[in-house]
Amino acid sequence: MSPAIFEITKAATFDAAHNLPGGPAGSPYTRLHGHSFRVEATVRGEAQGPVGWVADLGDLDRALKGIAGELDHGLLNDKPGLESPTLERLCVYFAERLRPEFPGLARIVVSRPTVGESCALVVG
Repeated sequence: MSPAIFEITKAATFDAAHNLPGGPAGSPYTRLHGHSFRVEATVRGEAQGPVGWVADLGDLDRALKGIAGELDHGLLNDKPGLESPTLERLCVYFAERLRPEFPGLARIVVSRPTVGESCALVVG
């Protein structure tokens, strides 16, 4: 029998402003506006060590909320890598910061729940 593979997920929220400078001319995306965001990080793997977990959920929570806190109530365009802060680029932004501590990182989902939009990055 092959070992069981589990996925654990934590979520965080943040509010931030942004605009898409390369958006279609005259579109509302090019104007400064804000959203409430939700980000979820999923780590996949076998249960490890004497505790029998994939990763410490407390550590994942701390790391995810730390990154979200850096973005909270700020202008996303001011962050390196987020000059055009699409949902796709936000996924990559979180993945690049979480992967060193969580090598089993499997997925990042960034959503704007109030407008029913989300994007998922499957981390390989």
